Amino acid sequence: MKTADDYFIQIALDRRLIHGDVLREVQSSFAVSAGVDGNAAGLIDLLMRKRLIDEPALMRAVADECGLQCVDLEKTTIASGVVSAVPLSFVREHGVVPFALEKGTLHLGVSDPLAMEVADSLAYLTGMPVTPFLATSRGIRRAMERYFGATVAPFEIVKSDLATEPPEDAGLIVSRSNEETAPAENDAPINALVHSIISDAVQRRASDIHLEPLEKTFRVRYRIDGVLQEMSSPPKRLQLAIISRLKIMANISIAEKRLPQDGRLQISTGGRSLDLRVSSLPTAHGESIVMRVLDQEGLKLGLPELGFLPDDQRQFEQLITSPDGMVLVTGPTGSGKTTTLYACLHQLNQSARKIITVEEPVEYQLSGINQVPVNASIGMTFAAALRAMLRQAPNIVMVGEIRDRETAEIAINASLTGHLVFSTLHTNDAPSAVTRLLDIGVKPFLVAAALRASMAQRLVRRNCPQCRRAYTPSARELHALHLTPAQLEKATFMQGAGCLSCHGTGYRGRIGIFEIFLVNDEIRAMVSGRASAGRLRLEARKHGLRTMREDGVRKVLAGHTTIAEVTAVTIGDEL
Repeated sequence: MKTADDYFIQIALDRRLIHGDVLREVQSSFAVSAGVDGNAAGLIDLLMRKRLIDEPALMRAVADECGLQCVDLEKTTIASGVVSAVPLSFVREHGVVPFALEKGTLHLGVSDPLAMEVADSLAYLTGMPVTPFLATSRGIRRAMERYFGATVAPFEIVKSDLATEPPEDAGLIVSRSNEETAPAENDAPINALVHSIISDAVQRRASDIHLEPLEKTFRVRYRIDGVLQEMSSPPKRLQLAIISRLKIMANISIAEKRLPQDGRLQISTGGRSLDLRVSSLPTAHGESIVMRVLDQEGLKLGLPELGFLPDDQRQFEQLITSPDGMVLVTGPTGSGKTTTLYACLHQLNQSARKIITVEEPVEYQLSGINQVPVNASIGMTFAAALRAMLRQAPNIVMVGEIRDRETAEIAINASLTGHLVFSTLHTNDAPSAVTRLLDIGVKPFLVAAALRASMAQRLVRRNCPQCRRAYTPSARELHALHLTPAQLEKATFMQGAGCLSCHGTGYRGRIGIFEIFLVNDEIRAMVSGRASAGRLRLEARKHGLRTMREDGVRKVLAGHTTIAEVTAVTIGDEL
């Protein structure tokens, strides 16, 4: 099958823009370094970069052959309205750039003059006529980086650049003075590749980036809406270069490859500045790198955006505006506990209140709030930090996690002396927070007096707003939720069909499902008597406790999520 590069090269030969002997020599060296045949994608870029072909002349010749006009995207300013007219996923997938909108016609920069069906697809997608213009691959890449913050696929950006690099340690040199691998002067392709991987993850709304060395591959995966998705991966030969570059950026030792290490880096992409928490772990086939994307925009969520329905929101707002007492948020790792607490602090953050947090580590910087990092190596534990914080006369205290008796008792005593205390625990449901505190040694009467409420939560994926549609669940799905005829009459079952916006998954974003356990006089008496979590749950049910499964059912009936999502995270939950 004839490729765009074949077409460009044939025209270059026909118009005598390159000599055949020169082309064969470059093709031969390119094939050896790239590990593919001489017509591999990126050869034209290589010829242009080495100035073996007159780029403007070649573009004019190809445009004449195809009946197209040329555009120099490196010198073109693209209006924001044009950028928003085309889905980012379409731009990334097809490697094209919309650059103008004139008289209702969209002008599209393309590098492949043979793939005109892309323009037809975009016309169908946008409902506007589309006129293709010929642009260089480099111009399209740079326009995508500048205006869209990402590219078609991270490795494709620098494939042609990397083709001329040494095969094993591309872009790196070894410093003999300290035996560490250091960046070389010609490591721009590796830098571009690393930046592109991160930018692509951010554009796809990934919370984590996983770079995993396997026996024969170097796998790249993004965690999007809680689910790992495999992406286009660089070749195994670039593994060392990529990992070393990331470790340098994160300010961790590139000489140490036997022990786990943690670091942090900052990157600007898409007009935003992001922090990433970096963790390296030695494995059998090299160091595995995981980067947690710390997006400050996620901290500005209000309670409705977290997934609270109006009645639960009113109840929770009453709790967090109490003058004192303790409010706990429970759930496993990754259930959104920290995000919920930050949303509470964001809502309560006023100049008339002093708020102090103690966290391990301080991942997000909150304006107007005093944040204290835990450092156990110098004796700055949760308990020590909390004890010192109380001498600062705060109104509101947040403890990242209660792990031991000392921390729990100090937090409870703070709540009994006029402070509002927020914290988290790892329990499966809300009533179990009480038994967890008793198990670590807190006296029952202290728990009964201090605890205002505990709230358990899980995260479920939200139906994509762009492609969600009504559907009829199967009898098996309906049976799993034990829905009543009255509920079925008012139900609006929805599911995503899959589109460009959600990358075909049918889901975009996540919402919480909640279980709020309020401590009233009856519950306090039972806590003082060391009642079990089961008995506490039965008593709370009498007073209106709604389980996470029931809250999830309400969100299924409202069309926010699907039955499969709710049943998956509430297995064994009571109805």
